[in-house]
Amino acid sequence: MDSGISGIGGRLEPAPGALPDAMDWDKLDRAKPMPEDALADDRSPPADPPAMVREWPDHSMAARPAGTVKPSPRPRPTMAGRPGPRGGSGTTPIPSRRGAQPRPTAPSTRGAQPKPKPPPTTSTPPTTSAPAKPAAPPKKPAPATPTPAKPAEPAFSAPSTPAPTAQPASGFTRRLLSMLPWPATADPVGDLIRSHRSVHPGGDPNLLRRAYAIAEQMHRGQTRKSGDPYITHPLAVAQILADLGMDTITLVAALLHDTVEDTSYTLQALENDFGPKVTLLVDGVTKFDKVFYGEAAEAETIRKMIIAAGRDVRVLIIKLADRLHNMRTLDARSPASRARIARATRDVLVPLCDRLGIQALKRELEDCVLKALSPSGYALVADYVEHRGGWRNYVGRVIAEVQAELSRARVDATVSARPRHLYSIWKDTVAGGYSEPHDLPRVVIVVDGPDTDCYAALGAMHGGWRPVPGRFKDFIASPKNNLYRSLHTTVTGPEDELLEVLIRTAPMHREAEYGIVANFRYPQLQPSVRAGGPKDEKLAWLRRVLDWEGAATDPAQFLASLRCDLAESQITVFTSTGRPVLLPAEATPVDLAYTLSQNIGDRCIAARLNGRLVVLSSQLDDGDVVEIITRQGQRDEFDFDDKAPAPGPSREWLQFVKTPQARLHISDWFADEEAPAVTIADKVRLGRLAIGLALRQCGRGLGSDLPLVRLAAQLGYPDVETLLMAVADYKLAAPEVVERLVASVDHTPR
Repeated sequence: MDSGISGIGGRLEPAPGALPDAMDWDKLDRAKPMPEDALADDRSPPADPPAMVREWPDHSMAARPAGTVKPSPRPRPTMAGRPGPRGGSGTTPIPSRRGAQPRPTAPSTRGAQPKPKPPPTTSTPPTTSAPAKPAAPPKKPAPATPTPAKPAEPAFSAPSTPAPTAQPASGFTRRLLSMLPWPATADPVGDLIRSHRSVHPGGDPNLLRRAYAIAEQMHRGQTRKSGDPYITHPLAVAQILADLGMDTITLVAALLHDTVEDTSYTLQALENDFGPKVTLLVDGVTKFDKVFYGEAAEAETIRKMIIAAGRDVRVLIIKLADRLHNMRTLDARSPASRARIARATRDVLVPLCDRLGIQALKRELEDCVLKALSPSGYALVADYVEHRGGWRNYVGRVIAEVQAELSRARVDATVSARPRHLYSIWKDTVAGGYSEPHDLPRVVIVVDGPDTDCYAALGAMHGGWRPVPGRFKDFIASPKNNLYRSLHTTVTGPEDELLEVLIRTAPMHREAEYGIVANFRYPQLQPSVRAGGPKDEKLAWLRRVLDWEGAATDPAQFLASLRCDLAESQITVFTSTGRPVLLPAEATPVDLAYTLSQNIGDRCIAARLNGRLVVLSSQLDDGDVVEIITRQGQRDEFDFDDKAPAPGPSREWLQFVKTPQARLHISDWFADEEAPAVTIADKVRLGRLAIGLALRQCGRGLGSDLPLVRLAAQLGYPDVETLLMAVADYKLAAPEVVERLVASVDHTPR
């Protein structure tokens, strides 16, 4: 899955708050000119740091002149990529260590070993006199004997010294080593197994080694766009998931996630080797072939992934890790391909990552999208973060003062810095219209206690520093749509600088960082999740998508509806009975009506917004109270007569509704005179029914799909589904397919 889901952004409207394709970064004042891609231009002279860098108050450095503060290096990100097998880097030190052991005893056993000592004095040491001169050098320069001992240490790292150590390996040993599926000098899955077992001590390393061996064998000879062996991609995806803390089954599926799509390895063979769980995960992330499925392949691939995630959410997690590694290595592609893949990531996968709450992946995905779509903006923000003077000292002083305030309030908590990632800084800068990258220092307070201690810590912060009006948000009482919980406030901190403070408990902190992955990373701390409690709430949006995806027969309509459902900016409104309902921004009363029920939507005739009658196209705001009117004299929106005919929607509603439920139900109301669209899944079922009917007419039947798999390969189709689609589209006749099936089965040697 090297290419991933791509080409989506060209057909859809940009989502609210999405990253624009081009921004006017010339408005941001800089001391040096910014080319179109600042990362590739190294000819401009270095800029004067004080012209752009905001100097934070730092009393410890007050005596130093301006511009002499050396910026501290940025910490390496926790999700730093380790693409590809790590075996290559270990080939040099391993032989050198082995060669270093016999080095002290070599002069006593072999006369040729002391020979490297005289070369500093003689320019051309003769090879024939090597055994005759070893005794002469120690006699003449007495102090010369201890000094060559020091340069002898780096000598064993030279290319010529490991040669004698490699000689003892016989031809039989070399043949045995060449039969291994990984290099003999290092274990390519060693880092993966260590990362996995550091989180899950009971993980099965043998299963991972077997999965890697099959993946390496099937992908052997394939390369990526960068020229690296293809096996480096699934290994890097598995490493990302291991760093997240996923279980062994997920890592096995990650190692094999491209075998069914890009090699001759079949789903049946996969199930025989690793079981149905791994097969479900691999099949869920396997794409449809564009050559045979056309433009509908991308949308139907996403639909297939969503349906598979309804059975196992790990399908989405593997897909996100796969896309993250593809984004890390996006520089190997053409500019047009980079922009297309970045837009697809921005429009669908980043919102999916946000809904799952996996901020550890979302931050890096957004930074990669920014780098691909706005290289100059990425370079500008990265340069600002690297050279902002006094930042770390100021944040360190803030953390010390916050700890003191919490100690006085008797609140046990841990305070740490919480720097923003590059995309977050860029987004706030553009939204606020600032002339230079805008970023406020931010700390997070992790309370060691119940939820009420968060409010005690909030009181300590507001008691010590003046809060900024309008900058307080309580996501504990009102969690976000991905169940993120925390307290956000902004205060005027030391030196009258604004300071952002996040306050949460330890479980909230784990959920905020890992989201749904916390269920797999901390299984011992999630008993209620395993029982089906909060886990069901976190995936409520997925159940909602599964409810309406079947009604979206048109692929483009399905993608547009999915993007709307995954919109990052959402509002919460209340019905007349006090029920909270989550809607996308700019939703209307019609959207609320169809979200409640199809009957309510079809019978909606008017609406009251905060007690006043409004038109049905009115946009709702966060916290509005909306009453849907379905008939005269109703008590609430649910008071309607099921037996009475519904007046039905209006075609004009399609021009302003936002939710996929409303759009799909309205379209279905007027779809009587239109021919229904047929999805890929429908065509696969029709093709299978046609072949089954032709087989019954011949008095035969299929015990498994293995004959179909073989026939599809013979006819040049990538999989069985594509063959069945060709039968449904009358590109292949079902009797002809059955005739070839019968012939292949009858003539197969038993």
